[in-house]
Amino acid sequence: MLQVVRDRIRAKHYSLRTEAAYLGWVRRFIQAHRGRHPRELGGREVAAFLTRLAVQGNVAASTQNQALSALLFLYREVLELKLPWMDDVVRAKRPRRLPSVLSADEVRSLLELMQGRPRVLASLLYGTGMRLMEGLRLRIKDVDFDRQEILVRDGKGGKDRRTMLPASLQQPLREAIARARRLHAADLAAGHGRVWLPHALARKYPNAATEPGWQYVFPSDTLSEDPKSGITRRHHVGEEALSRHLKLAARRLGLDKPVSAHTLRHSFATHLLESGYDIRTVQALLGHKDLATTQIYTHVLGRGANAVRSPLDAVR
Repeated sequence: MLQVVRDRIRAKHYSLRTEAAYLGWVRRFIQAHRGRHPRELGGREVAAFLTRLAVQGNVAASTQNQALSALLFLYREVLELKLPWMDDVVRAKRPRRLPSVLSADEVRSLLELMQGRPRVLASLLYGTGMRLMEGLRLRIKDVDFDRQEILVRDGKGGKDRRTMLPASLQQPLREAIARARRLHAADLAAGHGRVWLPHALARKYPNAATEPGWQYVFPSDTLSEDPKSGITRRHHVGEEALSRHLKLAARRLGLDKPVSAHTLRHSFATHLLESGYDIRTVQALLGHKDLATTQIYTHVLGRGANAVRSPLDAVR
């Protein structure tokens, strides 16, 4: 069953993360019902499973919805069952949380405490508003120094978008690309050097995988085996290349607020709005589908032309 689910996920071109998550939930669902085949189960069992997650497991709403998505994928896409209860399943309501945002001085101090590749990555996320995985998956060909822009490929929802290339980041990115080219040349000499390509591009353009432009700007320091194809290749650097350094710098700085890669993206959006940029422009740079998602940053503005002044300050 799990192998059939895996094959269907890969046929739909879902990410490796989604594959691992969905397989995990399908496995837990089957184990929770003592190995019974999902065809023998239905809406009552799915609802009971999700209820146990919420009540006994005390999981977040997003985790509960992920489990539901995995089970709906199992019944709709794998077992190809169109059951009436599928349309009646209600997703857990996610609480609306305000993002944690750093001030400009805090961002500056944070970056000054970082060195090397982690500093370049952190500067890239804050300076462009890119998500962490968008930054890690950045290809050399998508950095345009002449137009001073970066093309973000296959972002959330499978969408492409353009964002700015900060002038202060041009030299560090040039150096990162030069290092990536040297690693690629060494890999080619050693009989490797074929980077992973999305979808069917490897078949459509057989030589693209070895071209410098398709290589990652931030390649891993070591070669690894592709879990899907089994080919030994150089993937992009992992998430820990930044997250660990960010937390260490925040601790040294004495910041009490949570700091992550996404905090830099939140700070990017907030600081643009504080500077007076139009919210539609910020929406496009962030790649938000719905303007309401971008509007959450208007609730964390502390300064700027449209900031609300407390009446206490006027009294004092």
